[in-house]
Formats: sequence, C-alpha cells, structure tokens
Amino acid sequence: MRLSVFARIKTFLGRYVYWYKIEPTIKFQNLIQYMSNILEVHKVVKQYGNFTALNEVSLSIPDGSIYGLLGPNGAGKTSLIRIINQITMPDSGEIILDGKPLRPEDVQYIGYMPEERGLYKSMKVGEQCLYLAQLKGLSKHDAKTQLEYWFERLEIHGWWNKKIEELSKGMAQKIQFVVTVLHKPKLLILDEPFSGFDPVNANLIKDEIIELNKQGTSVIFSTHRMESVEEMCDHIALIHKSNKLIEGKLTDVKKQFRTNSYEVGILNENSDGLVQELSQKFTLSTTDFKSLNDELKLEIQLGTTAPNELLQLLLQRGQVTHFMEKIPSVNDIFIKTVTE
Repeated sequence: MRLSVFARIKTFLGRYVYWYKIEPTIKFQNLIQYMSNILEVHKVVKQYGNFTALNEVSLSIPDGSIYGLLGPNGAGKTSLIRIINQITMPDSGEIILDGKPLRPEDVQYIGYMPEERGLYKSMKVGEQCLYLAQLKGLSKHDAKTQLEYWFERLEIHGWWNKKIEELSKGMAQKIQFVVTVLHKPKLLILDEPFSGFDPVNANLIKDEIIELNKQGTSVIFSTHRMESVEEMCDHIALIHKSNKLIEGKLTDVKKQFRTNSYEVGILNENSDGLVQELSQKFTLSTTDFKSLNDELKLEIQLGTTAPNELLQLLLQRGQVTHFMEKIPSVNDIFIKTVTE
C-alpha cells in the first residue's frame, strides 16, 4: 500500500537530512533524483580471489518501477543480487535502500526469489510457509491471514499438508512465490521467476507481479527471457563482464539504438526495378513479416530522409501494404551490446 502524504513527507525529510550530512553541497535536482529511487547501488566492487565479479557497478532503481537486470551468464547479476539481500557483502561501495544505507533489519522490506529455489523438501507446505513468514517479521496470525489470501488467489488451498517433495517443479514454484511476497515487501527481487512454469502458470505469476507493482511494490527482474522484459519492464540495466554497460528507461535505451529503419511491404508490378531505384537512395535489405499478400518486403534505412518522403515515393510506385519503423528489441540490444 502507498504511504500516506504525511508519511511520505516525513520520509522525504529524513532522506534530506541523510544526504545533506554526507554531501552538504548536493544539488537540489540530485536530491530529487535520490528521493525517487527505491534502491541506489554506488560503485559496488566484489572480488572472489583474483576474479572481479563486480567492477564499481552503480545502479538507480526508480521507486515503483519494474527494473530489468540483464546480462549473460557470469556477468555479475547474481553477485549483485546477493549483496542487495546481504547474503554476501561488497568489498567496497554502498547500497542505499529507500534513502538510507542498507541495514540487516531491512530484510523485512525485501522479497527475494532466487533462481535456485530454497524450500525444505521434506517439510509440509503450510508449516514451511508459516515458518518463513515469521522469519520476515509477520506474526503467526498475520501470516495465516496472508497465506489464506494467497492460497485462495493461486488456487493451491489443497496443498497445506503436502510436502514440497510431493509437488511438481511448477507447484513448488508457486509456493516459493507465495513465501517471497507474503510480507508485502517494498522491493521484490525475482531471479528467473518463470523458470519451471508452464505458459498458463507463467502468465498467472506475471499478472500477480504486475498487480503487486500497481500496489506500490518496486520490482527487480532478472531473466534471460527477453520477451518478458519487453512486456513487463519500464527500466533496464545490462551488466557484462562485471561492468554496467547500459542503464535507463526502456524507451530511452531503445531510442539510443534506433537505426531509422523501416519495414516496408509493397505490391508492385516491377519489383526488380523498384529495388534498383530505392537502392540508389537508401540502404536496403530483405526482411520478413507475417502477411496475407505476396508483396515485396524490404527493410529500408533512411539516413537523413524523413519517413513521409519515403512513404510518398512508395505510394507513387504501388500499393503499400506495410510501413512500420523497425524498433530495436531488447534481444537485439542485448546481443549487439554483448557481442560488440
């Protein structure tokens, strides 16, 4: 639930005092930026022997966002997530949660679902959920109330006395999700949350994540499923070989990678002639998209030409059936950045 106006003002003033103490010359616009972030990662370094897992990584996770933390295997994502959850400590750098340095007791404000699930296989579902909820600071009564709500919502009310080892991987995943969100965390960290789910249950969990976000929970979402990032995330960061390469609002990142290219479909009696004409003015390549027509399909990079000029030219040469800017996908950006 969102904070009351009074509570938010109190939090704002508390953050102001904190930031003023550590940096008296801080600019007001920077202060406002800090106020709007649920989590700040400042120049975090983590080494394991001679291997550097994180090299002065800094991130800003906006309050109320769904933030995609991306990177290939071994990039440093899990090391960072473990530091945020205080499972391990950084060698240097600082984590700021909701305007204050991260403290051990802040575990009550964070929900973490790791890729490698951590449920006790021989323990009954109900007992395990109650135990884990109380570790997060809930009373037994409040834990039971929340469990009744989630068991009903996810249609798992008959699983209370089952052992985890009796459940399928997808069923166990549901239990893991429940114990992660049971205490209504401010910050929810999900590492490959759809692993093990069939499409129906993956969609169910996705809807629950979006609903929690609407209610005020900020989400850090680490996954290799780029279609999920496209669908859910409003901010992303890309870590590769221990370094942050990209961070920002998803739409802004896409604008950085746009190539001013358009997918075009046109019905024309002289396709070869049209291709020859267009190639004198533009950079062309073949493309493919779903269509009911047998038209000429091209990707055209405009350079400095306005899209309307290209469209007018095409309309004079035939029937335009498709005309759309080719916006780079998260997958395109990921591959381009990592390989280059």
